Amino acid sequence: MGRFAPTKLDLDGKVILVTGGTGSFGRRFIETVLTRYAPRKLIVYSRDELKQSEMQIDLAERFGAEKMGAMRFFLGDVRDRERLSLAFRGVDIVIHAAALKQVPAAEYNPSECIHTNVLGAENVVWACLSNRVKQVVALSTDKACNPINLYGATKLASDKTFVAANNLSGDIGARFAVVRYGNVVGSRGSVIPFFQRLIQRGAADLPITDPRMTRFLITLDEGVDFVLSSLDRMHGGEVFVPKIPSMKVTEIAAALAPGLPTRVIGIRPGEKLHEMMISADDARNTVDLGDRYAIEPAFVEYTREPLAGAKLADDFSYASDTNTEWLDHPGLMGMLAADRPRDRRRRAGD
Repeated sequence: MGRFAPTKLDLDGKVILVTGGTGSFGRRFIETVLTRYAPRKLIVYSRDELKQSEMQIDLAERFGAEKMGAMRFFLGDVRDRERLSLAFRGVDIVIHAAALKQVPAAEYNPSECIHTNVLGAENVVWACLSNRVKQVVALSTDKACNPINLYGATKLASDKTFVAANNLSGDIGARFAVVRYGNVVGSRGSVIPFFQRLIQRGAADLPITDPRMTRFLITLDEGVDFVLSSLDRMHGGEVFVPKIPSMKVTEIAAALAPGLPTRVIGIRPGEKLHEMMISADDARNTVDLGDRYAIEPAFVEYTREPLAGAKLADDFSYASDTNTEWLDHPGLMGMLAADRPRDRRRRAGD
């Protein structure tokens, strides 16, 4: 187990549902829970029947009939409030990972992104409250902090929706929290698989949008552990942010293909030079918990104990270019090697 592994969490006997359960995160989350715990039910909620079918086959081959007895697969969209309400009956914990995530696609199809990321978040909250779900963790993104593109703006709206949902739970007692982290090493759509494909095809150079660009990096396993440990530590209303390393995109290219030249192509619309996960405006409500930060809710109308952590300076911000932890070439290759075996299994089932 890595840096964020939960120490006290017990999911045995629980009913857990993952929206977007056939995505990169959802699949790894399901695999991890099946490996470590004995849930009563583990429900995948997604809209892609082919991915669900392939996922069932892959999991059955790996975990066998006994573990698969806990698995349930629901076809449905987070845009469909009635279907969500049916799927959430008897559920103890919801992990909300469903989202439209591609920045260019969101800019070109804004209404689709809004319907899934914003209205879908509202539907998930409504279904959780209607079914008295105990705990809810929603996945966010660094792009939700000071957003400059539509995807980031929709995820900020989603974050606000989940944080505010705690004020609506009343005697239901449901608690909602958010996790926010940066680029997942090896996930579809990130820069590393893009570079790797170009290298495999014999590219003469690697395209770099800007040589100054930096990014936070986290492995898929670390992302899953971070969600599980945040579920363990949440009091309701937090936005949890992991302490993870940064790396310059030029250094990523050099580590993957030493000696291969780079070509500057210019920054794309909606893209930032550096990622930020905590802004100075958020700092006054943020506490340092050691391996992570937690942005505490500014508006609380429910019973909640504050997290025990050190307060940050008012001018603090957490950005990839001013980060104190940096990844070197061996460190990046180690992260890739750690994720590679399961990546092969996942690709075989995708």
